[in-house]
Order: sequence, then C-alpha cells, then structure tokens
Amino acid sequence: MNARVSLFVKTRQSHTVAKLMVCASLSMAVCALLGGCVGNPFEDATVDPRSPIAKEVPKLVRADAAYPTFAAVPPVPKDVRPHKQYGIAAAQIDKAAADLERATADDTWSLQKNTETYAAEARAAVGPDLPAGAAADTEAFAAALRKRATPPPPAKH
Repeated sequence: MNARVSLFVKTRQSHTVAKLMVCASLSMAVCALLGGCVGNPFEDATVDPRSPIAKEVPKLVRADAAYPTFAAVPPVPKDVRPHKQYGIAAAQIDKAAADLERATADDTWSLQKNTETYAAEARAAVGPDLPAGAAADTEAFAAALRKRATPPPPAKH
C-alpha cells in the first residue's frame, strides 16, 4: 500500500514547492524594499496654509537638524523580568480566576445549609447567656453613672 504513515509527513514534492514559495516571497520583498528608495516623498511636502498649525511649523522644523542614530537607542533594561515570567504570571491569574469562579458558583452559596451549626458556633463564641436579673442590674448601674455625671449647679455671684 502507498498510504501515508501520518498526515504530517512531508514528501519530497512539498519541500520543492516550499522552497519555490520562499524564493518568490523573498524576491518580492527585496523589490518592494528597493522600490521604496527611489524617491523621497517628504522632499516637496508643504503645509496647508489654512491649517491651524501652519504658523508653528516653520518655527519647529529645522533643515539642519541631526537625525537620530542607532547609538541613541537606549540599552535593554536590566531590572525587567524575563518574558517567560509574564506568561507564568498570566497563567497564575487565570488559575486564580477559575478558582474564584468555581468557589462562587451559584450552587455553592445558600442560607439553607448549616444554619444551625453556624448559629451554635456564634453562640459559643459570644459566651454564656446572661442571667435573668442582669438587665435590671445593668439599668441600675447606668442610672448611678448618670447621677455621678450630672454637672454641679452653676455658681452664684
């Protein structure tokens, strides 16, 4: 049988076609690059006199201005994390988002589940209930404090 072993096996014919395609695209790219060097489109460019910036252009444009060089390009910063770390951080954020969505799904929140257990835990955290006469004792203590906090009468002259 002459069946292929895999769909991804390259045959000799596909190598030749690929080489021809690469050569054709490279030659077209070289022609396009060289064709762009034929003339300078900015040589005879003029500013429209009706433009709001027409008065400012002669002040800002200098014919003898120095062009930037490749030496003016700043060096690559050293305090930036590697490119791979950005992908790792993005994956961590995606995982955290998925975890949050899973934890807050519609079926995970309900006031019907474990309400008695929650109430018992809250009562245990608060402490024992107050005795029956505790309210009267509290009111008496508050009245005594109010009496002590009453300012003295104003002085008579």
